[in-house]
Amino acid sequence: MEFTLDEMREHLAALEARIDEACKIAGRSRESVKLVWVSKFHPAEAVENAIALGATDFGENRVQEAELKFSEPRTAKDGSRVRCHVIGPVQSNKLKKAALVADCIHSIASIEAVEKLEKVCAAAANGQGKVLDILFQVNAGEEETKSGLDVHEAEAFLEDLEKRAGAAADGKSENFPHLRFRGLMTIGKNTGVAEDSRECFAFLRGLRDKFLAKGGAFAAFDQLSMGMTGDLEVAIEEGSTMIRVGTALFGERDYSK
Repeated sequence: MEFTLDEMREHLAALEARIDEACKIAGRSRESVKLVWVSKFHPAEAVENAIALGATDFGENRVQEAELKFSEPRTAKDGSRVRCHVIGPVQSNKLKKAALVADCIHSIASIEAVEKLEKVCAAAANGQGKVLDILFQVNAGEEETKSGLDVHEAEAFLEDLEKRAGAAADGKSENFPHLRFRGLMTIGKNTGVAEDSRECFAFLRGLRDKFLAKGGAFAAFDQLSMGMTGDLEVAIEEGSTMIRVGTALFGERDYSK
């Protein structure tokens, strides 16, 4: 059942209290953690309610849904432009649509996807081009049901990407000038115990730090998209900069639609 606006306000306050406390324990500022409202399977009206409550960033798993809700520009309460994050795996034949609707894609896990996104973004806006933020998904929990780069191959993948990028400065590269490599994403272990995800979150932070320190094509590689409703405290303690929360803010999803 979808929450009403008042219910959403109440649940947001409870969630913000958790985030504030986690940031305090971790010695971080609240501003260092972005809340991505996961609006998948929730109607456009729920998105409008979220914007009224101050939401600026929304996450969608399916490209088709992202197009329906975010193809037209929306303005956030603070006057900024609402940002659309595609957070689910994107099939090759949906990459073009994903690139055009999203401000950030969290789930890239192949060189082929990077190359295709560059071509799409170069041709976007009637040839004027579009710069797209991308994160690379790592299956840090080593679960067969999860997508992403193999945890044992992720570092080699990023090293290969660095070589392919060519000369780079300020987070933009010679061969991928329309893409910004912004960081890494993972999904915590599905055990119901938040602490079980700490090791994989810490691994992701270490990998992010190593490539951020390289500069060049990785000069903007400062983001960690990790942590959801059940494990956000552990994720924040381990350095998450984006947490992805849906049901706790919007209510139960109606999958029949």
